[in-house]
Amino acid sequence: MNWEDAFWIVDVEGNGASPPEIVELAMAEIRAMVPTGIRKHWLIRPETPISPMVTRIHGIHNDDVADAPTFEEIADDVLTWLQDASIIGHNVKVDLDALKRALPGWEPKAAIDTLRLAKIIKPGLPSYGLANLSDKLGLEPSWTGDQRTGLHSAPFDAAITATLFATLLADVPNGERSRLLQEADVMEKQRGFEL
Repeated sequence: MNWEDAFWIVDVEGNGASPPEIVELAMAEIRAMVPTGIRKHWLIRPETPISPMVTRIHGIHNDDVADAPTFEEIADDVLTWLQDASIIGHNVKVDLDALKRALPGWEPKAAIDTLRLAKIIKPGLPSYGLANLSDKLGLEPSWTGDQRTGLHSAPFDAAITATLFATLLADVPNGERSRLLQEADVMEKQRGFEL
């Protein structure tokens, strides 16, 4: 895996069910750690209503998605971008699991976890939550202008994750970057390669 490859930053928000259904999906392409400008964002109508508890976290109400497409209606479009792609996310296993449930048979080439990457590159921090890392590292989103903004909106979290990814690797020598990406790839462990 090469750090200069194209990756898709992904972030999902769920409905609070168990297992959760996706109610918001944001994706953005980066190449050589720089956003390419290709971004996708959907609000999605789940089968099970959004719980009030998660609405308090991400701010999405059932009325907001009443006229939105179902995931099944956008699945082909999502696969157009994610088929045979590598993804990046903060605590990416959550995003990966939600996407794999919604897209049976889909599996990314790699799934890079910026939470795991941060723990490797910045050991000893008191917290590795996206908000805390953003504050500690002084991060600003890589782009602005999507429909929803602020922490726990999928577009904002994807944008700040892109910045986090680039910031974490900025001071790492080029020769080390690919090794660190492999260490932060949750798919490696799923495939049985214990690092």
